[in-house]
Amino acid sequence: MDAEPNPAPHARLRLPAVPRVRMDGFWGGRIATVRDVTAPILRRRCDEAGMMDQIDPSRPVPALRIPFQNGNVTTQMFWDSDYGKVIETAAYCLAGRRDSALEATIDAVIDRFAALQQQDGYLSSWYQRMQPGKRWTNLRDCHELYCAGHLLEGAVAYFQATGKRRLLDVMGRYMDHIAGMFGPAPEQRQGYCGHEEIELALVKLFRATGERKYLDLSRYFVDQRGREPKYFELEAVARGEDPGVWHHGTAEYNQSHLPVREQPKVVGHAVRAMYLYSGMADVAAEFGDDSLRTALERLWDDLVAKRIYVTGGMGPSASNEGFTADYDLPNRTAYAETCAAVGLVFWAQRMLGLSPQARYGDMLELALYNGALAGISLAGDTFFYENPLESRGDHHRWQWHRCPCCPPNIARLIAAIGTFAYAEGDNELAIHMYAASEAELHLANGRVTLTQATDYPWSGDIRVAVEPDRPRRFALLLRIPAWSRHSTLAVNGEPLDLAAITHDGYARVEREWAPGDVVALGLDLATERLYANPAVADDAGRVAIRRGPLLYCLEAVDNPGVGLSQIIIPRDAAWTATFEPALLGGVTTLHADALAEQTADWDAALYRTEPPRTTPMPVTAIPYYAWDHRAAGEMLVWLRAG
Repeated sequence: MDAEPNPAPHARLRLPAVPRVRMDGFWGGRIATVRDVTAPILRRRCDEAGMMDQIDPSRPVPALRIPFQNGNVTTQMFWDSDYGKVIETAAYCLAGRRDSALEATIDAVIDRFAALQQQDGYLSSWYQRMQPGKRWTNLRDCHELYCAGHLLEGAVAYFQATGKRRLLDVMGRYMDHIAGMFGPAPEQRQGYCGHEEIELALVKLFRATGERKYLDLSRYFVDQRGREPKYFELEAVARGEDPGVWHHGTAEYNQSHLPVREQPKVVGHAVRAMYLYSGMADVAAEFGDDSLRTALERLWDDLVAKRIYVTGGMGPSASNEGFTADYDLPNRTAYAETCAAVGLVFWAQRMLGLSPQARYGDMLELALYNGALAGISLAGDTFFYENPLESRGDHHRWQWHRCPCCPPNIARLIAAIGTFAYAEGDNELAIHMYAASEAELHLANGRVTLTQATDYPWSGDIRVAVEPDRPRRFALLLRIPAWSRHSTLAVNGEPLDLAAITHDGYARVEREWAPGDVVALGLDLATERLYANPAVADDAGRVAIRRGPLLYCLEAVDNPGVGLSQIIIPRDAAWTATFEPALLGGVTTLHADALAEQTADWDAALYRTEPPRTTPMPVTAIPYYAWDHRAAGEMLVWLRAG
């Protein structure tokens, strides 16, 4: 079933429904892996962790499986959210291909949540089963609304994929309960969640149902955040606690230190920030709120200028799972949570809906191919939580985690990736991402099928077959990435003046299109050296290697005999690209002649007055997303520059 969401009236461009985009090539293979491997094991591993024991009201109340940390928090509180993302992942897989076995397992999970729901609509396995009587007493720490948001996203996706309303109706009743609990009226709580997520989920529910009350509630949560008096302080006093004494100690941690329109910098927990900004962008789109858009642009500029890794990862610190100071971007200890990169993809996509600018599309692609995709193995069965840019050989993907938020998060993103590649408006269509695919897109008064033929990201040659339902005039927008230094564009073999028709990094081709028209886009996938701002101390004297949207790294298995930090990349090193179909699922590797510092003549000396001697050494680099799939060993993104 292709249930269409209601469009955002003030968004220039909208996402197509997931079933209307079929992905082949690079992403088609990844989607198949998520469908065939990841989705089934996510459900199984949730069950093995004991989550269903907590959720199923027919079972005895289980013992605490994950101890409390920092006084009042255990990741067991968040289990409902993990199932929500598992349901969403399965929904996107089912939208592409129905699978009765997978559908039956998800229906069984939904049945348990439906049985758990209370008469007043409330639904939380933790507060109904583990800590009854404490609901709505600690929004700051305990994720009630966050869990509700992820379950809601799963409900909307499952309805749109299968037509089944059961979970959608369950979550509608829960949202009605929440709408009665929270709001500006004197008898309501003037609160919001410590972990943002419900804001964007409510917008999805509004678009699926047309019920304005859900959109208004999302706007309330966005507008209320950070206002005086601070809700989290009042809440702590009501619990008999000192509001200034808690684990993270600062309202910046959950972005509640200031009203959202006044926040000057990206701070705090990285995933929370990305979900908040995504929700803000949704509200801005629905209400045409330029004040929110201005705030988002300010925060975007701060992030990309001072606080993001070259991979699109974010958050250098494990202590707050987030941001620290400007230019603090250590490599070996980088936290760079997979969920944060996934969240950046969500935020960038929403900024593209407000205004098609290549800076948003380029960042979406960067975070997707590098910071996020590294978080799941090629086989689809092991995962990274943290994504460092340097390893001594001791950082590996795991099967599960005491906080298993990342596996279903990256899985749901991959399963739905086709909807991020395209956008549709009343009289214009956009291609944000290049990938072998076919999309049925809707204009105000007609339909157009776009079919991309390409080996992207390994090749920059892209052919787009344009098939309108009848000859019609509209504009086709194509992102021209900033990294493509020499691009070409032609329609039906006739070259176009790319500079004349490109604005904000998008080429706009407006004409009367007819069935059989073909667009040929050529992007320059030259290998480039990237240097960090000198204020990034950890990258001083180092260089990163990029080819198209992909960041590259060295692994010891390809470069044996020396420590990777002994390798120096000369300024004039020429990189050659070679596609290797049998390596790491098929990747383009990069090769160059480098220098290696030698240690053999140092004997027992730790220091000396003479510099190390160097000898020539060939080096091989692989895409960062594909590291840690072979023999354990060092990995390095930032290489010493000659």
